Amino acid sequence: MNFKNLFSEGKIGNLTLKNRIVMPAMGTSIASSTGEASEDIIRYYEERAKGGCGLIITEITRIDNETGVGTPNQLCVTDEYQIPSLQKLTRIIHKYDTKIFTQLHHPGRQAHSSFMPAGEIVAPSPIASKAIGEVPRELTKDEIKIMIKKFIKGAKISQISGFDGVELHGAHGYLLCQFLSPETNKRTDEYGGNFENRMRMISEIIVGIKTVCGKNFPISVRIDGDEFTEGGIKIDEAVKIATALENLGVDAINVSSGTYETSGTIIEPISFKEGWKENLSSEIKKSVKIPVIACNNIKKPEAAEKILENGSADFIALGRAQLADPQWAYKALNGGNIRPCISCLKCIEQIMSGVRIECAVNPRAAMENYYPLPEKTGNGRTVVIIGGGPAGMQASITLAERNFRPVLFEKTERLGGSVYLGSKPPLKEKLMWFIESLEKDMEKLGVEIHLNSCPTTDEIKKLNPYSVFVATGAKSVIPDIPGAKSENVFTATEILEKNPDISGKKIVVVGSGMTGLETAEFLNEKGNEVTVIEMQPKIGPGAYMPNLIDVVLRLRKSGVNLIPCKKLISVSEKSVETEDTVSKIKEFIPADYVVLSLGVKSDNSLLKDLKENFKDIKIIGDSEKPGRIIDAVKTAYDKSYVL
Repeated sequence: MNFKNLFSEGKIGNLTLKNRIVMPAMGTSIASSTGEASEDIIRYYEERAKGGCGLIITEITRIDNETGVGTPNQLCVTDEYQIPSLQKLTRIIHKYDTKIFTQLHHPGRQAHSSFMPAGEIVAPSPIASKAIGEVPRELTKDEIKIMIKKFIKGAKISQISGFDGVELHGAHGYLLCQFLSPETNKRTDEYGGNFENRMRMISEIIVGIKTVCGKNFPISVRIDGDEFTEGGIKIDEAVKIATALENLGVDAINVSSGTYETSGTIIEPISFKEGWKENLSSEIKKSVKIPVIACNNIKKPEAAEKILENGSADFIALGRAQLADPQWAYKALNGGNIRPCISCLKCIEQIMSGVRIECAVNPRAAMENYYPLPEKTGNGRTVVIIGGGPAGMQASITLAERNFRPVLFEKTERLGGSVYLGSKPPLKEKLMWFIESLEKDMEKLGVEIHLNSCPTTDEIKKLNPYSVFVATGAKSVIPDIPGAKSENVFTATEILEKNPDISGKKIVVVGSGMTGLETAEFLNEKGNEVTVIEMQPKIGPGAYMPNLIDVVLRLRKSGVNLIPCKKLISVSEKSVETEDTVSKIKEFIPADYVVLSLGVKSDNSLLKDLKENFKDIKIIGDSEKPGRIIDAVKTAYDKSYVL
């Protein structure tokens, strides 16, 4: 497909961009501890510039060291000593005809006081974020004036360092958004109250930047088209904000949505469709003449092109898409196989946990400085891979790229393993995108694949392998209780794999991890009455909260019963016996069928024999340790990388 709109030139102020692809700000926590541009962050951004991105907007970049800490190892524009490293960053990005903006940021009340050298968080008004739970201190007017100067200083440092422009982060419930929003700004002075007063802080920043940096230094402002909170910014208010910003001389509006309290609308879980909030950028674009950048959960170039074709935006922000595949732009232009973001939220989970960013499907993400493209030293030597799940597939791809001859055996009729099964529940089709992408890479690289095949030791010996990779995955845990092996008992894996013809029945799912909950939704959609029991005090123990909320809200809406503190005691033909873990009261719950989702354990049934017959054995994925997609992909990549 010819993406003529996506790859046409565009302008922001006096700046010409080679295409309409923008990498929006995403926290990485890979700058230096002093806020300088580290080699890690330079290589990270270089990889995306090299991949063809038109404009890169840096991660949230700190302008205040006392109350403005967003993440550990955060890029900063607070002090002049940071300029030399930033100069290096901008020069390297410009090699590829890519432009780069700094995003100037202050978290306001959406931070923890323990992270702040000042020991406190600040905001326009002393109103706690429900997501944080700390009441911020209200900024004085003098402090607001000082903060304005810090934003302006950050812009000047950016300009001196060679950045092509700056973006003010006025979205996602951060400080500038808190001043703009009627929900969080209850001040009675000139910085609060009516619309004009709520606009005052950001207006003074913009005027200051224009004065200090000149009118030809572009300014983008990221705003919420909808905060999705009660009393917060809605689209009508967002249009007013955008219009006022245009009148102030802003050069572009970057339209996003949500706050930490509605974080699923900022960084969407897997259930959200591409382009689901196109109306937000569309309404704002109707009201302004300056360019509009749309953040819209876009993964595929077809979806990006459609938004441009519809006239809903001038530029497309592709954040996680370019985290997953830094060559997204190049591949979209030249017809390559894009490795898709699967919206698993691992990237933001890392950042919110205070550690460096990672990507479940891209093992090199933010590690480019330590993982240059692997050397082609395989010399055609054969490597046998047993197991065709994500670990085995990734291993075969990396080995083939290194010029080994991978031969993969998969005991079932198709590739994908647990990820393929995970794509079966409702709204999980992005997992299938991932498997299909791996399959395309394997086909292009000529990987030899044997389906419905579990090789014997003699068959492997005939191949004379240089190494054998064990990727046999994991098997379901079956509890040692009465009735656990009855005919009316299935594992979650069996339900998703065999899809038995069950409808209109009472089903109890035991275990409320994400697999159990998604299997419950799968069964509920088939017309069954589903109850989920969980031994722990809360549903979804260990699950990342935004993912958990996403599925739990749907389950409750559809009538699925979720019961914590229930231990499974036994299974009979028409019920399960449970024990309340608090009161110790036993209860029978009606059940025609029971589905066990109690975790998995590594399947190493072949390992002993393989170790006795072959010198070099690599254990990867769930075979090494049961985990998530990222664990399978990382272990496979790492062990293939150094073979």
